[in-house]
Amino acid sequence: MSSIAASARIHPLALVEDGAVIGENVVVGPFSHVGPRVVLKDGVELISHAVVSGRTEIGRNCRIFPMAVIGGVSQSLHEAGEDSTLTVGDNCVMREGVTMNCGTVGGGGKTVVGNNCLFLANSHVAHDCQLGSDIIMSNNVMLAGHVHVADRAILGGGCAVHQFTRIGRQAFIGGLSAVNYDVIPYGMLNGNPGVLGGLNVVGMTRAGIERATIHTVRRAFKQIFEGESNIRANAAAIRNDYADCKEAMEILDFIAADSDRAISSTFRGKG
Repeated sequence: MSSIAASARIHPLALVEDGAVIGENVVVGPFSHVGPRVVLKDGVELISHAVVSGRTEIGRNCRIFPMAVIGGVSQSLHEAGEDSTLTVGDNCVMREGVTMNCGTVGGGGKTVVGNNCLFLANSHVAHDCQLGSDIIMSNNVMLAGHVHVADRAILGGGCAVHQFTRIGRQAFIGGLSAVNYDVIPYGMLNGNPGVLGGLNVVGMTRAGIERATIHTVRRAFKQIFEGESNIRANAAAIRNDYADCKEAMEILDFIAADSDRAISSTFRGKG
């Protein structure tokens, strides 16, 4: 049997299958479908014609707009119906036509989205993606499987992100960009293929990062991407110089981390 809070409002033309868990003040609008293993936490609203399926948990106060399909099985060629999950945090908005897939066993079995994220119309989060909080994905953004997007990143309309790619915290991806390689924290990438154009100074300023710190990070950026050696060697060589700058160290740690993809660069897309 379903567990439906007394304060929930289920439209008579909606279908909530047995087994679903519906929290306080949830609204399920007409022609919406909630699967038997779905959890809708307090305050969730399915406006109309929305589908939430799979082993999916939707956090508090999320809004799901018409034609969104949340928690569908992965589109991986290796999908074999294994048990996997999708977890969406609190206060997220999924606009018209948004799709989010559950994970795959081969990729860890779970897709995760943080809090306060905005997904505009027809954006897609594929299997096994790991998203932080306060992310904005504009219309028609496409994340392939296993992509990692850190907090406060902004992805412009129509951009496509290659599988296994990492996008660092507070990075900015321009519209229609092809993101083939990892994008450093605070990086700004545009084009097809995507080229790193510098730092997201506007975003850093809005986040309250001091001007002096931004200048320090700019200096580190220049040494990393314009140094005599390759990107990883340049980054390793300057670590001790920036030990007191959290933001610069975040970039250096990102570059030093293991990854399936190269690092997006300022000259040919990768380094």
